[in-house]
Amino acid sequence: MKVKIKVVRAISSPDETKRYIDGHFKVLESYGVTKVTSADTSWVNNPNVFLLLVESLEDPNIVLGGGRIQLRSEDFPLPLEGAILEKDPKIVSFMEQFKHENVAEYCGLWNSRLVSGYGIGSIYLIRIGVAITSFLKLKALMAFCSPYTVKNSQSVGFEIIKSLGDEGSFLYPKEGLIATIMQIKDVYDLPLADVHQRDKIYYLRNNPFHQVTEISDKGPLEIHYDLNISEIAHQWEASKK
Repeated sequence: MKVKIKVVRAISSPDETKRYIDGHFKVLESYGVTKVTSADTSWVNNPNVFLLLVESLEDPNIVLGGGRIQLRSEDFPLPLEGAILEKDPKIVSFMEQFKHENVAEYCGLWNSRLVSGYGIGSIYLIRIGVAITSFLKLKALMAFCSPYTVKNSQSVGFEIIKSLGDEGSFLYPKEGLIATIMQIKDVYDLPLADVHQRDKIYYLRNNPFHQVTEISDKGPLEIHYDLNISEIAHQWEASKK
């Protein structure tokens, strides 16, 4: 399996954004999930959204997975704020600490069943998402994690926000499914990350363009990284002036 993983600014990349949305919807529908904040596409008009895309090198039009880094703004609260509000109103007071600080949510993470078992959604996209947020001057990065990604999220520096929900857990997006709210308070130094994962993240920051072959349960996975986040972040900063 050969893939390319790249980063784009959603508002500047309508074709990639559409392919990301279509792929995500198909995955949600396959699990019987239709009413979920991740399915809300109002973020396509948000200038502060960055997409991670996993493309097949055999056919670049096929998106095999993706994720979304969405910065909070006055017009666009984080998706998890709406998801949690009815279940725990304390989310309002919790978010007050970020009133004058940049905070983002890593959301909309998915991978196609075509690449299940390669680790794309379970670790590689999680690691890359954390790596690129250091270029966005964030106070914190938040996420709503499934039971399958909590452990790997902790390995890259996330911690459970136990003051919300049931020790951080919520029934979401539907009865029978559980999501855990998590955060990284220091996206640059990652003090809670495993040493191995921290080293991998630092390497991605310093080597945004490289190729590597990883070994997975499904066999070798050749990844071509195209993480032009420093240039994208520069363009994003310039657009705000």
